[in-house]
Amino acid sequence: QLEFITPFQLYFNPDLIFRKFQIWRLITNFLFFGPLGFSFFFNMIFLYRYCRMLEEGSFRGRTADFVFMFLFGGFLMTLFGLFASLFFLGQAFTIMLVYVWSRRNPYIRMNFFGLLNFQAPFLPWVLMGFSLLLGNSIIIDLLGIAVGHIYYFLEDVFPNQPGGKKLLLTPSFLKMVFDTPEEDPNYNPLPEDHPEHQPRDQDQNEQQHPQ
Repeated sequence: QLEFITPFQLYFNPDLIFRKFQIWRLITNFLFFGPLGFSFFFNMIFLYRYCRMLEEGSFRGRTADFVFMFLFGGFLMTLFGLFASLFFLGQAFTIMLVYVWSRRNPYIRMNFFGLLNFQAPFLPWVLMGFSLLLGNSIIIDLLGIAVGHIYYFLEDVFPNQPGGKKLLLTPSFLKMVFDTPEEDPNYNPLPEDHPEHQPRDQDQNEQQHPQ
C-alpha cells in the first residue's frame, strides 16, 4: 500500500520462479489481497476469524498438524497455478480455511449480513455467490473449495471408511519444531524441583524477608 514494492514483484509467475529463481513468489502470491477496499477487508476478517477458530478448535494442541494443513493446501494451489493463469492465491487460501472449518462444524447456524440463515457447510458457497455478485471471478473460490475438500476428505472422511487409512501424516520435523515435546516418563527431577519442596522454600523466604 505504501508502494515500496509493486504487485508485479509478488504475483505467481512460474517462468520467473523456475528460470529466474525468484522463489519468494511461491509465498508472496498468497499475501497480496489487492488494494485497500471492501474486498481486502473482507478477506482479512475471514482469514483472521476462521484461522483463529481452527487453531483454537480442532487444531488445539496440534500446531504441527495446523502448519502441515497450510503447506498441503499451498502446495496443491501452487500446482493448480502452474496450469492456470492465476496470479494471486490468497483468497483461495482463505476459502480453504473456511471450508475446513465449516465441514468440521456442520450444525452451527450462520447469519450472513442479516439476510441469509443457513448451516455452516453452506458458508463457502454463500461466499462464492457473494464474490460473484461483486463481479469477481469464482475460479479462485472454486479452487479454495476444491483444495479444502481434498484436505477434509483425506483427513476426516477416508480414514474412517472401511479399509481406509490416514494418508496425511505430519512430518516429524514439524512436530519437533512446533509441538511441545512429551515428558519422558523415566525422567527423575532434581529434589529442589519436586512440588512438595516449593511451599517450604516459599515459607523460608518469607521468614527471612518479612514484610
